[in-house]
Amino acid sequence: MDRPPAPAPAVALLLLVVVVAAAVMLAAVEGAGAEATGVFHVRRSLPAGGAGAAAEAYRAHDGSRRGRLLAAADIPLGGLGLPTDTGLYYTEIGIGTPTKRYYVQVDTGSDILWVNCISCDRCPRKSGLGLELTLYDPKDSSTGSKVSCDQGFCAATYGGLLPGCTTSLPCEYSVTYGDGSSTTGYFVSDLLQFDQVSGDGQTRPANSTVTFGCGSQQGGDLGSSNQALDGIIGFGQSNTSMLSQLSAAGKVKKIFAHCLDTINGGGIFAIGNVVQPKVKTTPLVPNMPHYNVNLKSIDVGGTALKLPSHMFDTGEKKGTIIDSGTTLTYLPEIVYKEIMLADNLYCVGFQNGGLQSKDGKGMVLLGDLVLSNKLVVYDLENQVIGWTEYNCSSSIKIKDEQTGATYTVDAHNISSGWRFHWQKHLAVLLVTMVYSYLIF
Repeated sequence: MDRPPAPAPAVALLLLVVVVAAAVMLAAVEGAGAEATGVFHVRRSLPAGGAGAAAEAYRAHDGSRRGRLLAAADIPLGGLGLPTDTGLYYTEIGIGTPTKRYYVQVDTGSDILWVNCISCDRCPRKSGLGLELTLYDPKDSSTGSKVSCDQGFCAATYGGLLPGCTTSLPCEYSVTYGDGSSTTGYFVSDLLQFDQVSGDGQTRPANSTVTFGCGSQQGGDLGSSNQALDGIIGFGQSNTSMLSQLSAAGKVKKIFAHCLDTINGGGIFAIGNVVQPKVKTTPLVPNMPHYNVNLKSIDVGGTALKLPSHMFDTGEKKGTIIDSGTTLTYLPEIVYKEIMLADNLYCVGFQNGGLQSKDGKGMVLLGDLVLSNKLVVYDLENQVIGWTEYNCSSSIKIKDEQTGATYTVDAHNISSGWRFHWQKHLAVLLVTMVYSYLIF
């Protein structure tokens, strides 16, 4: 059916809106060149969209989900943790000999590193984020090997030999996240390449053998190509995490920090002792699987909310968790309602946890939107965590334990290249739309 011609004022208004939008996008393209170099780069992995659609996507994703020491490491970040953009942060790592690059989501709420494996039939082969995905093949790496169920790593992970274990059987893993997505596969060992801080804004290549998951089957959102990455890197406290393995090998200190930038994207992610800026710390709750802290009160506009004392108890299925693998912040229903009454506004970044998950209805879960634009330091050697408001587009100072020197670690945004191309194509599309509309 032919569309009737629009009145002249409507055409003029449409032209103005589209031309302004194109100009804004072209300006963003022209100004996107200034980016600092760094080590682990992070990007978001959920789709852009309106606030309502994005919130639904984030809720679905989030779920109803010591040794000698040594060098500091710089981990380049990509992503933008806003409800109107991709959602999560990711980094790029190198694995194997020769080294291949993999994009993995950074997650402080889980404990293993895994990447999609060559044996996976239904793993995503492309990503809606515009990233080139890579399947890991142990046979393609001269330093790669499968981990059998009778090896020490497997026995330590599962508290002893698995029933029916023989030398020929692989050490398998299975992880289910809070949003219902899952990954299963087997463990392998190979060289992990990372950037060791060697000077102000400088790094040099370093590597260490780590054990990680070779994912053979992904479930839920992890099997979708829309926001696909190569895997997930868990920065949890367990001995299976990459951080714990590097620390046990005497490669790094068991201290890391992140500063998630929602202004320019990416941010700062580093392993090592942060000496500037200084942060105030609070003890981690002991013997907990996640990064739990003791929440004392909640203030809105400088006034403490009147909440039942039991809301601040810690324990199984209750307490306060800090988790960079979650985008939004989830609150127990009574807390959520009190905050909404005191703000008298609806905030898409805060959600009623009682509506999301029965298991999490009594928990406070602090995700990226709360952690962003703050430097958050996880000092696992002293079992404390701290944070301070900070410009995540700037830099921090890390102490090199090998030399005693203090070096600057800059912010990075490895997603800026993808954003540049996306902005460029969108600008061309908008201009084409204007041209087509005026002709037809």
